[in-house]
Amino acid sequence: METHNFSIEFFPPKTAEGAEKLRVVREKLALLNPKYFSVTFGAGGSTQQGTLDTVLEIKQAGYVAAPHLSCVGGTRESIRAILQQFKENGIDRLVALRGDLPSGYGGGGEFRYANELVEFIRAETGDWFHIEVAAYPEVHPQARSPQDDMQNFARKVKAGANAAITQYFYNADAYFAFMDEARKLGVDVPVVAGIMPITNYTQLMRFSDMCGAEIPRWVRLKLASYGDDSASIKAFGLDVVSQMCERLLKGGAPGLHFYSMNQAVATTALWERIAGR
Repeated sequence: METHNFSIEFFPPKTAEGAEKLRVVREKLALLNPKYFSVTFGAGGSTQQGTLDTVLEIKQAGYVAAPHLSCVGGTRESIRAILQQFKENGIDRLVALRGDLPSGYGGGGEFRYANELVEFIRAETGDWFHIEVAAYPEVHPQARSPQDDMQNFARKVKAGANAAITQYFYNADAYFAFMDEARKLGVDVPVVAGIMPITNYTQLMRFSDMCGAEIPRWVRLKLASYGDDSASIKAFGLDVVSQMCERLLKGGAPGLHFYSMNQAVATTALWERIAGR
């Protein structure tokens, strides 16, 4: 796995207790030697300070940290100020996103799409930041069509992104088909596969409905059949996801980005299963 780009995502804790728990999780996951830790970003200011605080703490602990930056509802001035803060603190890696539209959102803000944010970051800061953008192998839930979604992705890359991270998925063929289409459009940046460990059936169904990630029918039925047997859900989830990860890496995926949900156990188990083969 050393030749692959392996990274782990956290969300900013909302309480002192959550922050202490994340420190313990971070130290456990740091033993896996990821390339960087990314930290998600709340639209409309909800966790923007939390993102910066978490990123600075990761950096002070001696690891590479990449804040997420979403532009929905942001102004050029507010985004410029955030970029300045990152630069002043020596942060040179970013995940640039449009971000989720808040409910009742009626427009506003000076950025409509992530490609406009990427262009702005490049215009303001040149090559200071290594910029990752999002990719959707199973099509963004708000896209007008798969073709339209692919054009949007190509625009983000052409605006100056260095690489991309996908939404999570459980069908490796979706990733390979997406990559074929992207290459046809001349997109040649690395696209790292986003990986969501399976630990809780109900939570997974809720997340997947929200973000448009498909859970294959056979996986869904098997998970449902275990009921409250959490050990069986986790063991089956580990088998399914680790086999997919191996197939992705063998098929040319440049790396894996784990959505840790601020937990260490599932990501560690997956990493050990993949690295041990």
